Amino acid sequence: MNSDIPHFQIPLNLPHAGRIAGRIVSLLDREGVPAAGVEKTADKLVAILQPYADSDENPRPDLAARVRDQAAVLGRQLVDQIEAGRLGHDRLGQCVRNLFECLELGREGAILSLRAGEDPASFQRPV
Repeated sequence: MNSDIPHFQIPLNLPHAGRIAGRIVSLLDREGVPAAGVEKTADKLVAILQPYADSDENPRPDLAARVRDQAAVLGRQLVDQIEAGRLGHDRLGQCVRNLFECLELGREGAILSLRAGEDPASFQRPV
């Protein structure tokens, strides 16, 4: 993975990651996404993160690491499906980037967000 790509590196924040996962589902629902696999993956992502979305704190460190790893796997799968289905757009890509930032995977998120449709010239992207 390219280490030179600008990215935000923030501490693990599962509560906010859960809220972002919900936004991803809302964006997909609003657009009437025809690919059921994308919706199923997004719903699994929400299910993993939802227990923390209403909190202001991460769970204990060992559980937080497991949840982060599971969410990252689903996030990568989701991006593959978005890209394969040509469903990406700027806002969806931004949400993907934000999700990975909250999972302490900012560099990976900056790359995956482009595959999910984020405009590389977006003012929201790190410089």
